[in-house]
Amino acid sequence: MYVIVGVTGGIAAYKTVQLVRLLVRDGHEVHVIPTEDALRFVGTPTWEAISRHPVTTSVHDDVAKVRHVALGQAADLVIVAPATANFLAKTAAGLADDLLGTSLLATTAPVVVAPAMHTEMWRHPSTVHNVAVLRERGVHVVGPEDGPLTGGDVGPGRMTEPEALHAYASALMNRRRDLSGLRVVVSAGGTREPIDPVRFLGNRSSGRQGVAVARAAADRGASVALVVAHADADALAPAIGRAGIELVRVGTAAELGRAVTERAVDADVVVMAAAVADYRVAETADRKLAKEDTGGVLTLQLVATEDILAGLVRGRRDGQTIVGFAAETETDADALLDRARRKRRRKGVDLLAVNEVGWQKGFESAENALTILGAEDEVVAQVSGSKREVADALWDAVLTSR
Repeated sequence: MYVIVGVTGGIAAYKTVQLVRLLVRDGHEVHVIPTEDALRFVGTPTWEAISRHPVTTSVHDDVAKVRHVALGQAADLVIVAPATANFLAKTAAGLADDLLGTSLLATTAPVVVAPAMHTEMWRHPSTVHNVAVLRERGVHVVGPEDGPLTGGDVGPGRMTEPEALHAYASALMNRRRDLSGLRVVVSAGGTREPIDPVRFLGNRSSGRQGVAVARAAADRGASVALVVAHADADALAPAIGRAGIELVRVGTAAELGRAVTERAVDADVVVMAAAVADYRVAETADRKLAKEDTGGVLTLQLVATEDILAGLVRGRRDGQTIVGFAAETETDADALLDRARRKRRRKGVDLLAVNEVGWQKGFESAENALTILGAEDEVVAQVSGSKREVADALWDAVLTSR
């Protein structure tokens, strides 16, 4: 495979020489993109000798070949080790003032970063925020480890050892095509049911989990139709322009139902991760409902929306896997599972992903936790972590169930 190894300006850069050697030994085509500061620690001749390819930091070399985007476009995997606090900040902000930055903006391949810095820098609120942003975008953050640091300090901030990074990258490359040939439909975001031209009934879904599910599927080789109701702009960003993802925007539950049902006809897997409204207003007003018109009291008649998931199950074709999501506020673990099992049987889905939500859980969060039930109501997986990590665990369960 075609692997880019980015190197930023930290003393741990010397470890990355061993990482490159291991990747080359495996037969991968490895291109090293150091920053100017990285070359203060390990020079160009070393990177060229180990990678067996020319090395440059400039976007002005090989201009005719559009090198500043060609590298990123060609990559099957990008690893940045070490990843300094400065690099994490620039990447989270989308800055691209060197060859490594432009290559990252141009790639749709999985990206692995291995942070390395002093403990205080790792724990600084800015770094914490930047790492959370990158994780939301699907970046794999490996480490840092807890141990001795430069200058005699001890604590979290030590770069993960090259052998461990090599193992992580190898596993990622080996599994990332395990959905090749599958046609997938994923719904995401929260539907909005209009009350009048101004107001709507909605929910707090940011769309992050559904987008992460779609992005993970595309990264692992699937052809994905992502049907999105309302989603936060930063949550949707990882799917925009991503090769292998058809982005379909909808608004209401009815629109989402039509779009998903139409695309499910030829799909191998359907994942209903969207937060779909259970009710809509019986009659939508043609103009804004003002207080002076209602006398200060407004009564809305609500009617149930179509059960999209049940309809998909009724119309499923042979060999199709259907995955439902259940967001529950039940805090007792046993009661939560009991509700989930009843819902799975009622809907007839192959897998049901259950997560506890609340004021501070599930919605509008970078983290999530799922319990996944199988077709016999058994718990087939329990996972917590970033929404990308949760998404990959969900696809692992799908593959096991097929």
